[in-house]
Amino acid sequence: MKFLEIARKDLLAEFRTKQMLNSMMIFALLVIVIFSFAFGTESSILIPVLDKKVIDLLAPGMLWISFTFAGMLGLSRSFSGEKEEGCLEGLKLCPVDRSEIYNGKVISNAVLMFLMELITIPVFIVLFSYDINNIFGLMVVVFLGTLGFVFVGTLLSALTVNTRTRELLLPVILFPVMIPVILSAVTATGTILASGGLSDIAGDIQILAIYDIIFFIVAQMVFEYTIED
Repeated sequence: MKFLEIARKDLLAEFRTKQMLNSMMIFALLVIVIFSFAFGTESSILIPVLDKKVIDLLAPGMLWISFTFAGMLGLSRSFSGEKEEGCLEGLKLCPVDRSEIYNGKVISNAVLMFLMELITIPVFIVLFSYDINNIFGLMVVVFLGTLGFVFVGTLLSALTVNTRTRELLLPVILFPVMIPVILSAVTATGTILASGGLSDIAGDIQILAIYDIIFFIVAQMVFEYTIED
């Protein structure tokens, strides 16, 4: 259970300053607010008022754009902060399996993502005037989609930590790998916003769950090689 100590260390350090968490929340909320001004049914200031059906098609993508781009801020600092402070070598010298480091980082990154989403989703619902009947279905989709994003993003963050252009390289290699998660999550979210039930998104949930399981197992197997010098 050493990975819990690593996660605890990261979260305590983050909650002391709240630097990354605040940045993620502000970025996500800004994206949602800007989209609401641009496409809102009552307060559009950039383009003419759009039909509600068009907004329903765009809204799920807007929500996941805010999640993924805000999450990139946290993922990019997951290992680079350790590298800059000289702590990464200390973690590698710990007498534990290297996968424990990965699992600890996954937990800390996931906690920050869920906290950001916990604030962003209510704001999104209010600004776009949605009345979501299937809250549980939305929670399942957000949970599985976020886990897939964190599993892959944490692994690739470790892979790029020793490169000079890691902030630019990480999104370039991450988003192509994330296409199945983003497509399934956006589709399922759109169905839920249209008052769909769990049976309507069963296929998308299955894709997200399989994706999460596969990449979590792969990460356990290859992580030790990603942080080698």
